[in-house]
Amino acid sequence: MADTFTAIPICDKVYWVGAIDWAVRDFHGYWTAAGTTYNAYLIVDEKITLIDTVREGFCDEMMARISSVVPVEDIDYVVCNHAELDHSGALPRLLRAARPEKLFTSKAGIKALARHFELDMEATGVGNGERLSLGQFNLTFVAAAMLHWPESMFTYLEEQGVLFSQDAFGMHLASSERFANEIADGPLRYEATKYFANILAPYRKLVLRAIGALQESLPDLAIIAPDHGPVWRQTPERIIELYSRLAEGKPVTDKAIVVYDTMWKSTERMAHAIGQGLFDGGIHYKMMPLKVWHRSDIATELHNASGLLLGTPTLNNNLFPTVADLLTYLRGLKPVDKVTGVFGSHGWSGEGVGQAMDALSAMGLDVVGSVKSQYVPGDEELGRCRELGQKVAQRVLQRP
Repeated sequence: MADTFTAIPICDKVYWVGAIDWAVRDFHGYWTAAGTTYNAYLIVDEKITLIDTVREGFCDEMMARISSVVPVEDIDYVVCNHAELDHSGALPRLLRAARPEKLFTSKAGIKALARHFELDMEATGVGNGERLSLGQFNLTFVAAAMLHWPESMFTYLEEQGVLFSQDAFGMHLASSERFANEIADGPLRYEATKYFANILAPYRKLVLRAIGALQESLPDLAIIAPDHGPVWRQTPERIIELYSRLAEGKPVTDKAIVVYDTMWKSTERMAHAIGQGLFDGGIHYKMMPLKVWHRSDIATELHNASGLLLGTPTLNNNLFPTVADLLTYLRGLKPVDKVTGVFGSHGWSGEGVGQAMDALSAMGLDVVGSVKSQYVPGDEELGRCRELGQKVAQRVLQRP
């Protein structure tokens, strides 16, 4: 594959040597409709350095891109910013081929790599603020624990102003364009928002803290090179500003989403009545049936929305399975500042609605009410659904 793939220059003596995964659609529960990239970066200096690797099945592509610049065996240093397998999977094979002098990772990364692999060499642990000379250039290692694993770190190429930010400031987006300024703003913002909402949202306070530290300590930051998606070469402040807003966790619209599943269309009828109530109450809404929408897309919409109306049938005295799955997923993402309501149809019991209310309350969300209907909803139940939509809209519009 040596002649198939070539490196792409990022700036002077820095190259993208990663891989594009056009086919991936499920990334540990995240629906990657646009595919993804696994980004690795090569710095050509007196000490030739590779920053991160790729997923195991894409090692040949990475090796070919490296070989278009220098022989793989000329690599002196390897830096592992993040031990997750989409960035470290090719590491054992790369180390066998390159035989570098040193492998650098965070001090917590030493244990993480040891739990994943039996490597042919020991890793050297580095701490926050430690520097490494490559010859003409210098690297500074920046602690980034829990963004989004305990061993995560950033690496900063001082003279070029390049921040290799591992999963932070990234997105799942397969594209032949390597730079954010080459991609339309709509898909770019959506995929960045989706990535934040599904990966980094639980760590929003740490994101804000990291952004503050970067703005204070790296005034010459010129390029953000994440491990997924495009490189922010001309306007890195765009992704920093977007992440800052997303990390604040405040809804950006008065929109509500109506999420439900249904067995015999009864809960669906209730959903549409609620939607009308939301509209009557003065806010826009989006209908998101779970038979159509993936949980990661719902999490994305919810991150920017103000309200969530959740509908569930009762099955065997419990929440409907798809609704339970969604609630489990959302609980881990820790949504904040949402007005919610619950509705659903049932047969002879009806526990699903109460269980959904309990789950939303346990997340600390504002639950303003619920509507239950036995079997097929009539005019009375549909009227109460419409009132619930109006009540949620009113609460949303009353908030500061």
